[in-house]
Amino acid sequence: MILKCIIIDDEPLAIDLLKSYVQKTPFLELIDTFDNALPAISTINEKNIDVIFLDINMPQITGLEFSKTIPSSTRIIFTTAYNQYAVEGFRLNALDYLLKPINYIEFLQAVNKAQEWFKLKNNENNETATATRIFIKSGYRMEKIQFEDILYIENQKDYVKFHLENVKEPISSLMSMQSLEEKLPDKQFMRVHRSFIVNLDKIKTIERNCIVFGKEYIPVSESYKSKFLEFLNKHFF
Repeated sequence: MILKCIIIDDEPLAIDLLKSYVQKTPFLELIDTFDNALPAISTINEKNIDVIFLDINMPQITGLEFSKTIPSSTRIIFTTAYNQYAVEGFRLNALDYLLKPINYIEFLQAVNKAQEWFKLKNNENNETATATRIFIKSGYRMEKIQFEDILYIENQKDYVKFHLENVKEPISSLMSMQSLEEKLPDKQFMRVHRSFIVNLDKIKTIERNCIVFGKEYIPVSESYKSKFLEFLNKHFF
C-alpha cells in the first residue's frame, strides 16, 4: 500500500529533512511540499492525500487551525518544536505528534502507524460497502437507521442529528462527525461542510453552492468544494 503525502512547514530545512525521510521510505509517495498551509487545500482534495506532515507554528493559519478543515480520510502527523501542543494535537485526532528535531526512527514509527491505520480502514470499508444501516444510541434507546432514509446529517457541538426522509423530527446521537463519517459508505455519503454530511443519492436540487432539501439549504464549503464538484461532473449533465 502506497500512501500519498505532503509536507507543510515554513522552515526550508525542516522540509528538506522530512523530504529525505519520505524518499527513503518505500511505501510513501511525496506529492508536494508547502511553506504555507492555505495553498495546500486544493492539492489535499484533488489528489486524495493520505498523510500530511504538518507544522503547528506557521503564518496566516496555524497547523492546529488548519487541521480542523481536513477531511477525516486524510491523516495528520504534527511536526513541531513545541511540546505544549501535544494534548491539543491528540484531541484533534492526529495520528501522531513528532517533536523536532525528528530522527528517522521516530519518523518511521509514525508512518508505520499510518500504514496500519489505512490497512484497518480499507478492511472496514470492505465491510461497510455491503452494509445498509447503522445502529446509533439516542438517549436511552438504540435506533436502527437505514442509509436509504437519510437525507443529511448535521453536526451540533458534541451531537449529530440525522435528518430522515419523511420524518419531521431529526434523531440526535452523542458522537463525533469524524467517527460517524468513517462508518458511512463513501460512495453514498459525502462531507460537504464541517457541519454537514449529505446522502448523495438524495440530491435533487443545487442552488448557489447549496444543496437543497425541501426548505433546508446545506452549504458546500470551500474546503470540500473540489471533491463535490468532481462528483457532480461524473453524475450530473
